[in-house]
Amino acid sequence: MKTTEMLSKIKSLLNANVNLAEMLLDNGTVLEAESFAAGQSVFIKTDDEKVALPIGEYKLEDGRSLVVEEEGVIASIGEAPADEVAVEAEDEVIETEVPEEVAPEVAAIVEAVVDVIAPVIEEVKEELEKLKKKLEDMEPKKEDKKDEKKKEEMSRKFKHSPERKSAKKQTVKMAENRPMTTMDRVLNKLNNR
Repeated sequence: MKTTEMLSKIKSLLNANVNLAEMLLDNGTVLEAESFAAGQSVFIKTDDEKVALPIGEYKLEDGRSLVVEEEGVIASIGEAPADEVAVEAEDEVIETEVPEEVAPEVAAIVEAVVDVIAPVIEEVKEELEKLKKKLEDMEPKKEDKKDEKKKEEMSRKFKHSPERKSAKKQTVKMAENRPMTTMDRVLNKLNNR
């Protein structure tokens, strides 16, 4: 699930509209952030979705520069050159206190996010189990493999070879000294033609 989809689901759960500030780059690209200050998330606004602003230094329409050192997070904004901005950003430490009245709301938001994500995780687990079962069904069983090996061995042992000639034909004569019967005479005449 994309971050923008999660954000929209959280918004719908809270029934709250978050108003984001917009600024233009010198090339006309629209940027969107909760506030344009160091440490805030910044996105490129498109028709379909919001894309995190890549790492780099950007020139705003009003002449100021916007520095992004981590994808989608503002490192600094202002007139200072890039080298000085990097040094200042390392020295700054921002501390915020969460009022006690807001803590239950934050806990409710976290619960709502978990409730939204939990079914998706369960679906993924079910799909994974289905795929494991399919994989097991596709693998041939050990018994089948043994049968195939036996068949191969048997086919190697007995092969027909029509080129090979038999050594010598043997003729068997039975009862040579007996008198010929009528049947013997008929067969003899048929064979000698």
